[in-house]
Amino acid sequence: MNVAVIGTGFIGGTLGRAFARAGHPTAFGSRTPEADTAAQDIGTQDIGTQRSGATTATIADAIAQADIVVLAVPANAVEELLTAHGEALAGKLVIDAANSIGGPVAHHAELVARYAPAARYARAFNTLGGENLADPTFDGERADMFYSAPASDRAALDLLITAVGLRPQYLGDGQQDVVDGVLRLWFALAIAQGRGRHLAFRTLSR
Repeated sequence: MNVAVIGTGFIGGTLGRAFARAGHPTAFGSRTPEADTAAQDIGTQDIGTQRSGATTATIADAIAQADIVVLAVPANAVEELLTAHGEALAGKLVIDAANSIGGPVAHHAELVARYAPAARYARAFNTLGGENLADPTFDGERADMFYSAPASDRAALDLLITAVGLRPQYLGDGQQDVVDGVLRLWFALAIAQGRGRHLAFRTLSR
């Protein structure tokens, strides 16, 4: 499972390095790969019989070598990215981790469908502050990551979410609006209620 993370800021860097540490070959897609340092603290290492690690490449090259592409760019850059690279996403799983805060919807499902109609769409890694992606454990318990994806891609999402240290919570296919309800709840508690960004969710059941 080869992963491309498009975007090398805090969210993209945190996710990509976690994937690489868990043994998933990961390429960061960057406009300036020669100067980008997102992959520098993850050297190539032996994990079982595979060689894995993180590298940095142009966006086009990162997408070309990937089975899964994570969109971790600022929301206002998503449409431009998809316009330029939508055809190259055909047959790949696109994980939308970008939030269009203040827009009619936070997700980019419609943009992916418009510019990359042959891609599969998932919504994940968008419902918690980045601090909780970097440190997902609360008193010994892993926080939950709610996500939506095609049923055939559920196993892959579970592996990537687990790689970050979170507990996968599958909501079904086409449920990006439900996932974004968790995002709104997080903002209501963490920001509007002033409880702070180190806040996450855990599902309990009997």
